[in-house]
Amino acid sequence: MGSFQEDHIHQPLLQSDPPFLSAQPKHGSDGKLEAILSDTELPFLQRLRQATWIESKLLFHLAAPAIIVYLLNYVMITSTQIFSGHLGNLELAAASLGDTGIQMFAYGLMLGMGSAVETICGQAFGAQKYEILGLYLQKSTILLTLTGILLSFIYIFSKPILILLGQSEEIASAAAIFVYGLIPQIFAYAVNFPIQKFLQAQSILTPSVYISAATLPIHIFLTWVAVYKMGLGLLGVSLVLSLSWWIIAVAQFIYIVKSEKCKYTWAGFSIQAFSGLPGFFKLSAASAVMMCLESWYYQIIVLLAGLLDNPELALDSLSICVTVSGSLFMISVGFNAAASVRVSNELGAGNPKSALFSVKIVTLASFIVSVIAAILVLMLRDVISYAFTDGENVAAAVSDLCPILALTLVLNGIQPVLSGVAVGCGWQTFVAYVNIGCYYLVGIPLGLLLGFYFNFGAKGLWSGMMGGTAMQTLILLWVTFRTDWNKEVQEATKRLDKWEDNKEAVLEN
Repeated sequence: MGSFQEDHIHQPLLQSDPPFLSAQPKHGSDGKLEAILSDTELPFLQRLRQATWIESKLLFHLAAPAIIVYLLNYVMITSTQIFSGHLGNLELAAASLGDTGIQMFAYGLMLGMGSAVETICGQAFGAQKYEILGLYLQKSTILLTLTGILLSFIYIFSKPILILLGQSEEIASAAAIFVYGLIPQIFAYAVNFPIQKFLQAQSILTPSVYISAATLPIHIFLTWVAVYKMGLGLLGVSLVLSLSWWIIAVAQFIYIVKSEKCKYTWAGFSIQAFSGLPGFFKLSAASAVMMCLESWYYQIIVLLAGLLDNPELALDSLSICVTVSGSLFMISVGFNAAASVRVSNELGAGNPKSALFSVKIVTLASFIVSVIAAILVLMLRDVISYAFTDGENVAAAVSDLCPILALTLVLNGIQPVLSGVAVGCGWQTFVAYVNIGCYYLVGIPLGLLLGFYFNFGAKGLWSGMMGGTAMQTLILLWVTFRTDWNKEVQEATKRLDKWEDNKEAVLEN
């Protein structure tokens, strides 16, 4: 745990370090938090109060804009679902199946590969090795683009794939139309995810808020035009979603190129970005496996729902609950980003006490927010579905699923934060094994047993799979709070030392 293969990864570094004057990037607590936590002369409560205040400010600075960005992007996706639902129940089921059954496959893979940037850049930034960030942004974009070319074939042949998975031909045909319009989105992911992690590692999040906020009304307006003025149906809805993701990706890249905040971390394009790609692919693959196993787990429930006795009702009710869960899950993903940045920065800076304290504060904050969200869902259980469709049968089915949805939200208040800690430390391979055991050896078989053998339907599927999530969360909690954080600092130092060795090799050549 805490290490992975990095041999033969080469990167060009600047001939000399940048002048660390007033314009140098800021590094979280700059050692203040570690000093307070290490000061045994201060009373415990005073240390706790001061440390909590410092960490809370840092957490708010990171988590708040990250949550807003993820929520805005998810609202963009949700609005696409809503427009599809108002085209008809078949279109809602098709969009849900296409989005969850095909698109989420690519999303999980691309986001996972992009998360390798999060570990490397976060620790490098904490150690003030700024020149590494821009190079690995380019390496990741190249790898993700090549991966996107391969993934596009899955989109092209989505109809036979969905039929092979047991979906009805009518729903699979409609879903395929929706998926065709999402092909350009794959390559927007290839650009956006590395940029997103690159900026997060430097605690630069506010520009992404403005960009996403400006893109959302454009997306809604263009979707309305595509559906009600041009009559493009599902294809038009998905094409607009792809365009909106490209707007975000291009705008964020323009910010990186033009901003003074990135002048030390972005030195322009480099031919060296094409070197050492096989070695960097190993890092990306570990992150991809971890993230994919999580995202695919939740898309499987929708695929299995298509095999139930009343697949359209099951898909509609589950898709609404998954969409609501996903939108609130974005809050936890914001905390996930904050946890990853804080932990990786503090480990890179050699602050073990600060890393552990950050984990505790962000986990507690995310858990409190998730409990509040769960209570709100229970209060609104009878009316939530009407935002997506007018069907009374769907409303009743959604209301019946809401208690399970509320429990899922509580679990999701903890699990994503722990995944963020894992990314910050570089534990992706270990977490992948945990995910296999909890999700695929426990959760899915239990869901099948409850959903089909005991005839609990969609509720049984979700309940069983939630059991796998609960097991995974408990394991990650146990591992995280038993970790030797001094050892994790040493692992981060070894990783950075390897990069320094590669620097000398490149400069000598």
